[in-house]
Amino acid sequence: MSKPQSLAERQAAFMRAILDEGAPLPEGWGNRQALGMSVYRGNYRSALVGALESTFERTARYVGEDTFKKVCAHHAIANPPAGWTIDETGKGFDTTCAELFVNNPEVADLAWLEWTMLSVSTAQDANRLAPADFAASTAKFGDEEWMTLRLIFKHRAEAKIVETNLSGLWNALGEDTESDPPPPRLDAPRGVIVSREDEQPVFQMVDPDNARAFEAMRGGATYGETIMLLAGDDESLEAIGQAALCAGAMLGEWLNEGLITALDR
Repeated sequence: MSKPQSLAERQAAFMRAILDEGAPLPEGWGNRQALGMSVYRGNYRSALVGALESTFERTARYVGEDTFKKVCAHHAIANPPAGWTIDETGKGFDTTCAELFVNNPEVADLAWLEWTMLSVSTAQDANRLAPADFAASTAKFGDEEWMTLRLIFKHRAEAKIVETNLSGLWNALGEDTESDPPPPRLDAPRGVIVSREDEQPVFQMVDPDNARAFEAMRGGATYGETIMLLAGDDESLEAIGQAALCAGAMLGEWLNEGLITALDR
């Protein structure tokens, strides 16, 4: 005689049956429960697709309603939300788009941008570090203090290097816009930094080195390490000096844009 399923095992079987029509039903279920499961499965998937549609509105407009629904169904089945809110089903949607739109990488970039914009919109508030306050805090820094300087950025701010015309696509795919989307590809890679300005999520296109430096320091790199990152394989004094100038200019931009909240002491 087989051992009865535990509650956890029955719950796991229930979840598998929701996600996979071919999976066996929980132990002891009959035709009546099977019919109910088909209804529940449809409602569950519709809810997930609805959540994705509300999160990725521009991506949906770009690929078209029918195609987007198919992508949503694929993502919802392969990546069921693990958190307490159904909105988390959007996590990793850009990866799904990258897998399904191999020849159209702009779809994944657009989905990444929409998800990151949503993420920063719900991030914890933090006051920006004013340029004057930064100058006062670093006024007595020597070379060692500058080289070991670390920064704290706005919560969930993020950067990425893309070859997609995200500014053009974002504007063309807005609700109040009826213009056709522009050519999706850029002539050369660009960086994009996503953050929040007051209560509004925003993004800006920047030089690729700016995005690389931002991600490095956001991940804990020191100012000195970031300079060496910008210098690349060229370790000459001239290259390092030029990289230091570039790093200083980027630092000024980040301060003026309100991306930095504090020095990481």
